[in-house]
Amino acid sequence: MTRSLPHPVVHLELHTGDLPGASAFYAELLRWRTERIDAGCGSYHALALGGACGGGIVECATRRPVWLPYVEVDRVDEVTDRAGRLGASVLLAPREGPAGWRSVVATPEGGEIAFWQAKPRRSGWEVA
Repeated sequence: MTRSLPHPVVHLELHTGDLPGASAFYAELLRWRTERIDAGCGSYHALALGGACGGGIVECATRRPVWLPYVEVDRVDEVTDRAGRLGASVLLAPREGPAGWRSVVATPEGGEIAFWQAKPRRSGWEVA
């Protein structure tokens, strides 16, 4: 089946070297609140953006802060491959996490974008 609607942005993530500073700035400016999420790989703060789109702030070694939009797709592997055929560089190959799969590509024009495929939700009636 061909998807007729655009793929939605479902998450917006800020990568920065100053998580406390960024958190304070956006809380003061836009009333976006953060909540620390314990992650084995580092510091992550969920970001309440006030709408349907989720958000987060990641503290990492980056030359400059950058916003990374996550776009929901049906098949992260297929969209990542298609991006490569269109000239994008794959920065993060499709990778499984607890809630789904993600990948990150950089476009020839200099932008970065992440693709997100959520795992199917279990109804509680399914047998594992």
